[in-house]
Amino acid sequence: MKVIGTAAVRTPHGPNEATTHDHAQNTMKSPERDDLIEKLKTRFEKNMHRHKGIAWATVEARLERNRSALESLRVMEASGGEPDVTGTDKSGHVTFCDCSAESPSGRRSLCYDEEALDARKENKPKGSAVATAAEMGIDLLTEQQYRELQQLGEFDTKTSSWIQTPPDIRSLGGALFCDRRYDHVFVYHNGAQSYYAARGFRGMLRV
Repeated sequence: MKVIGTAAVRTPHGPNEATTHDHAQNTMKSPERDDLIEKLKTRFEKNMHRHKGIAWATVEARLERNRSALESLRVMEASGGEPDVTGTDKSGHVTFCDCSAESPSGRRSLCYDEEALDARKENKPKGSAVATAAEMGIDLLTEQQYRELQQLGEFDTKTSSWIQTPPDIRSLGGALFCDRRYDHVFVYHNGAQSYYAARGFRGMLRV
């Protein structure tokens, strides 16, 4: 099974300088945890085309050994991401990705990163995509990961999602985002300080 990416958070200025980080703090009680696992299992079983060859027992075993990852998945779910398994790697890690039809509704109207947020003098958004992802313990998708996700379904046909931006583009004040229109995936650029009600970001988590 092909893996769609990993879950190391990158610096705001580039996808090639990965640093590891902790998952979101685990504050769930047992009933809430059980409910989340059941919801993930149901979605997993309804969308087997996203993870052919992967058994739910394998996924559940990884989650049981990494309870802190469940908190990241809880926040992904709560913000409208509808996380689902999209692959595994040779080491046995399972990759979750936001698979909501449109960009997660609870993560929109965000500029690209904290540098952009600080630079904006008026009408500041509520936050930035890069910082929000870090707080959640997940990673923004790269362009390649976004394109691979689009091979599993049709996403962002009415919205768009920030993606990791190369350092040379970010250093000049720009940032990248993607969407799907006319049955094709498009990559665009915008000022990193910009934010829109129809633009959020998709995250990835390696468990």
